[in-house]
Amino acid sequence: MPQGKPAGVPCVQLDPQGRCQIFGHPDRPAVCRQLQASVEMCGEHDDGGVYARRYLMQLEASTQPGP
Repeated sequence: MPQGKPAGVPCVQLDPQGRCQIFGHPDRPAVCRQLQASVEMCGEHDDGGVYARRYLMQLEASTQPGP
């Protein structure tokens, strides 16, 4: 997404299951490459990414521009 990804808009690089199709690829955006997993973001248990997806959805909602 050349102009960046607006909050609330799914990344164009996600497959139907929500997985990044360019993970590890040199064209992957810097913001994605630099994102570091943390307990705050991912939770303390392996739940298949459910907690992390909820966390990211909350970030999206909190950064969405207002009317």
